[in-house]
Amino acid sequence: MQYRPYGKMGFDVSLFGMGCMRLPRREKADGSVEIDREKAIEMIQYAADHGVNYFDTAYGYHREKSESLVGEALDGGYRQRVHIATKQPFAVMKDKGEIRRNLENTLKKLRTDYLDVYLIHNIQKKDWPGIQQMDVIGEFGKFKSEGLIRGIGFSYHGELPTFREILDCYPDWAMCQVQQNLLDVDREVTEEAIALAGQKGCALVIMEPLRGGGLASTPKDVARLYEQFPVKRSAAEWAFRHVYNYPQVSCILSGVTTMEQLKDNIEIFSKQDAVARCMTPEEKDLLKKVKQAYESRVTIPCTGCEYCLPCPKGVAIPQIFQLYNQGMMFEAFDQPRRSYMFQRNAGHDQPNCVACGACEKKCPQHIEITRQLGLAHSKLDGWYE
Repeated sequence: MQYRPYGKMGFDVSLFGMGCMRLPRREKADGSVEIDREKAIEMIQYAADHGVNYFDTAYGYHREKSESLVGEALDGGYRQRVHIATKQPFAVMKDKGEIRRNLENTLKKLRTDYLDVYLIHNIQKKDWPGIQQMDVIGEFGKFKSEGLIRGIGFSYHGELPTFREILDCYPDWAMCQVQQNLLDVDREVTEEAIALAGQKGCALVIMEPLRGGGLASTPKDVARLYEQFPVKRSAAEWAFRHVYNYPQVSCILSGVTTMEQLKDNIEIFSKQDAVARCMTPEEKDLLKKVKQAYESRVTIPCTGCEYCLPCPKGVAIPQIFQLYNQGMMFEAFDQPRRSYMFQRNAGHDQPNCVACGACEKKCPQHIEITRQLGLAHSKLDGWYE
């Protein structure tokens, strides 16, 4: 297993970190779904026995069951050998007392008296002023001084300006966690954020290196590009390679659902050439072509401009089209269907559309939104957990 320094924290972490948001699941007799406890524990312990020393979970993963499962799996001798990162979302921080109670509950679930790093989870631009007003970072600082946590971090999905503002507001961030992959180099925080984290000496953890597993899928045009290249690697290895090429990256998270996926990841991240600055100009050119091939598969010409909003019935039109296009891009709909489940649970899915046509009058792309929403729903609906 390859290892890299974890920012200024004084320890090294495995380049592959096991994400615990997509643990194996099983269906119960009533049709609901829960973590497959035996398989998940086996996988976590296998990872720890084979060089993985970084495990990432969060307050809300698997309906608030992930932390407990990780704690059970790493109980005893495993805990002393690994580093645990978990997160508290701003949405459950009702007041400072609640912030502390949430941490105390997390420590109980994880069966530990400290966390290696504790993150403010998924900071959104709209939430950032409230996080500052509540002085959440100050509260986390108290936890650190008490020895309950050893580092303060944050995870972020969004654009570069807010990321820069967050990174600059606190000089002692232990780490930051952002989405990056070969398709998102011009989106999310972009490559510039990777350089910024490196300049700050902040550990940089990458999430979604496979874009929800999509980059492990190979539509025929993408497969053809990989097959024609003289060096043979799996699609997943190419995607990981793009990310670990950056020397600023400390750890790359990958959520694994099967033992086969886990073993494959361990093998990839244990190779001698899984190192920074490993990519040749020819390899970089290949991945540019792969990116173009994936993006050419988008079928609903929605640009995400949001002129169609607000929908009077709350339908999340651009988000639904984005999920549909993602499924078409990768020829894989599991992850888009899971994301659509959250839109459904929030009442923002297509069945709420009353075909009023207000959105179509405002769409600069002249999309037949009502019809296309029906098409998207037919492909996206059906995921339950």
